[in-house]
Amino acid sequence: MACMRRFDQECFHRFVKGRLGLGAARLDSAEAVDRWTALVLAAYAQLRLARDLADDLRRPWQARLTHGTTLSPYRVRLGFRRLRAKLPAITKPPKPRPAGPGRPKGSRSRPKPPRPTCRPPAGSCHPA
Repeated sequence: MACMRRFDQECFHRFVKGRLGLGAARLDSAEAVDRWTALVLAAYAQLRLARDLADDLRRPWQARLTHGTTLSPYRVRLGFRRLRAKLPAITKPPKPRPAGPGRPKGSRSRPKPPRPTCRPPAGSCHPA
């Protein structure tokens, strides 16, 4: 039984890192990491909740699902675009606006400044 739970956890981590971008974000602060993790988990929860509503858009090499089985989050993600088109709009369309001023001509974007490295003071002992 513990092996099955471990397998489920590993599949979950592989999905959120590879398909939902949990490991792709390069963030500067712990608060930003917390917000990104919450956003990814909200997206995963949305996929789990939408599995009864989404169509099964399988790849040609994937087997058909038997009747009564639920879609995996990966297959819900494939059919999510069609599901969004079926849902009613809950907001008004945006108002047209003119384009912003943009960057001044001739200026270049600068690279992000490097973050300072945090090193322990010499001679201090940190537990591992």
